Amino acid sequence: MGDPVGIGPEVIVKALGEESVWKICSPLVLGDRGVINKSLSLLGSKLPVRPIVDFEEEYKEEKFINFMPLSNLNMGQFSYGKPNGDTGKAMLTYIKKAIHLALEKQIDAVVTCPINKAALTLAGCSYPGHTELFADETKVKEYAMMLMGEKLKVVLTTIHHPLRKVPDILTPEKILSATRLCHHTLKIYFGINRPKLAVAALNPHAGEGGLFGEEEEKVIEPAIFQARKTGLNVSGPFSPDALFFYASKGKYDAVICMYHDQGLIPLKLLHFEDAVNITLGLPIIRTSVDHGTAYDIAGTGMANPNSLINAIKLAAQMVICRKTGGLWVSAQ
Repeated sequence: MGDPVGIGPEVIVKALGEESVWKICSPLVLGDRGVINKSLSLLGSKLPVRPIVDFEEEYKEEKFINFMPLSNLNMGQFSYGKPNGDTGKAMLTYIKKAIHLALEKQIDAVVTCPINKAALTLAGCSYPGHTELFADETKVKEYAMMLMGEKLKVVLTTIHHPLRKVPDILTPEKILSATRLCHHTLKIYFGINRPKLAVAALNPHAGEGGLFGEEEEKVIEPAIFQARKTGLNVSGPFSPDALFFYASKGKYDAVICMYHDQGLIPLKLLHFEDAVNITLGLPIIRTSVDHGTAYDIAGTGMANPNSLINAIKLAAQMVICRKTGGLWVSAQ
């Protein structure tokens, strides 16, 4: 459910009203019953809610909101757009339970609605976001964030760091790790046998032979050289001002980006309402909406569910592709 006072509960109700979602998977919602009831009422939805306490009972693929209640928030003190310690703790509980259900193989994949980092802090949690929390809970050291839509896939080498610190944080090892994780994910979960990967430069004009920066020669090119030595189909570094155009036209399967906004600006320009976030390197499948809690419209009924619908379908596709050894399916 993500943040109970954000748009997560609303987009869940809207997404689970879509027939196309039920054709590809059997969703289970982890969250607060009072909150989901409030969203059903807000939207005038007649979807029935069926509590799921454990997995001993038959798990039918009917058009219900299969619901696992994990918190009992005081709805008298509930207010959209106003997180507190209780909503933050509830949000954290949903995430951790989902992770462990996936690790125990009781569910095939996890799809997350948006959370608020300030609310995580109120809950006594120091993680900057979902990605780092998932990595810690699953005990992985190498992980990366991929964001994607139909026209473009980007992988971030560095994530939530101040821009002025990025050149010092970048290393050939980090770039190589992001590239390997991207290659593995596209091969195993997308059925692309030999993905074509492009690496973005850090500086204008790819450094212009050192005139505008030395990171390309000293950091990025060594990573590309090592990736090629291991058989990866990777090229670059390319000037981002042209690279994303060609990638969006299908020349590359994904772009390895050096920092957060380098990848997110072109991605959201093309896929602001329908992009999906994937965490690479985990032992479980995790996709997410690519938007925030949108406190300004929470509780208004205006939230767009397309990103969540796509995240659910993508998670199901990844499960099928993994189980069939590379057979990609259409969820349309």
